[in-house]
Amino acid sequence: MKNHQLFTPERLGSIELKNRIVMAPMTRCRAIKNVPNDLMVDYYKQRSSAGLIITEGTSPSLNGLGYARIPGIFNERQVSSWKNITKAVHKNGSKIIVQLMHSGRISHPLNMPIEGEILAPSAIKANGQMWTDLKDLQDFVMPKEMSLQDIIHAKTEFVCAAQNALFAGFDGIELHGANGYLLEEFLSPVSNIRNDDYGGSIVNRCRFIIEVVIAVAEAIGKEKTGIRLSPYGVASDMPHYPEIDDTYDYLSKKLNEIGIAYIHLADHSSMGAPAVPMEIKKTIRKNFRNRLILCGGFDQESAETAIKSGLADLVAFGKPFINNPDLVERFKNNWPLSENLNADLFYTADEKGYTDYPFYTP
Repeated sequence: MKNHQLFTPERLGSIELKNRIVMAPMTRCRAIKNVPNDLMVDYYKQRSSAGLIITEGTSPSLNGLGYARIPGIFNERQVSSWKNITKAVHKNGSKIIVQLMHSGRISHPLNMPIEGEILAPSAIKANGQMWTDLKDLQDFVMPKEMSLQDIIHAKTEFVCAAQNALFAGFDGIELHGANGYLLEEFLSPVSNIRNDDYGGSIVNRCRFIIEVVIAVAEAIGKEKTGIRLSPYGVASDMPHYPEIDDTYDYLSKKLNEIGIAYIHLADHSSMGAPAVPMEIKKTIRKNFRNRLILCGGFDQESAETAIKSGLADLVAFGKPFINNPDLVERFKNNWPLSENLNADLFYTADEKGYTDYPFYTP
């Protein structure tokens, strides 16, 4: 255990963590009517041996509710319900951050309230389909191109959601700037063809995400603010473009200047997506002086290697936490990991495949 970096305490901005093992954000679709519930309390409590839990993508506004049954944090009932989760996690000595996810064009009207709008930097429809509880899979729809007023409003929504997170007892927030959702939609010249100050050049395409980061950091503290990025990711119809390396080189330098607590770098190659090249990981590591969380296909050994090499400060685990609620204890005691993982139950509505995975019995 002496040489195991994963189990050593770490500081993330203003947050003191008991270990360097992070539970990655994973959409699980159990928030009926977009409100956290007792089932979710059990789910997060079961996994609170992690040093840090990053919640599933949580919408900062009505307009960000892209998927069926995802939680929000923009009204009083949602904030009150999240308090039960943060209390349960803190009771076991773990820390918890809410991931603010505005889904942008990756949405469908059947998953939205009547007064909601599907917004994007440009009126470009994403290829693919979205699950709806009413009509099963449906094609994505044409989003509304955001006006300058829409952009200002969206920034305000992120700030309000971040402030709500602190009221709900969260230790900080993570902006979801990955996976083809609203923030990344502004970064890419494929989904962003604007000809104003928010489109065209790399500087302009990064402007919205940087403004959101600054506004949130000023509202709740840069030491409580992080962001998730996925350069070279192709989720949600995000093709590669020639300026990817230059875009994330510029963005990571600006994030360093702002001084936020961490960047969370997602690599989805373990699920069949293109790998994030090592060169861009090293570029971000060089440019950004605060903490770097790496996520994507790690096991205990490769996580240790990433930390010892200096490439990562913390490592996030996704799927292993689904069927191993006691993942940290299994790592510590060299207990075998469960191989029973039912992907058909990832996004269903009840406890099956969610809170019914057993803890290891020696």
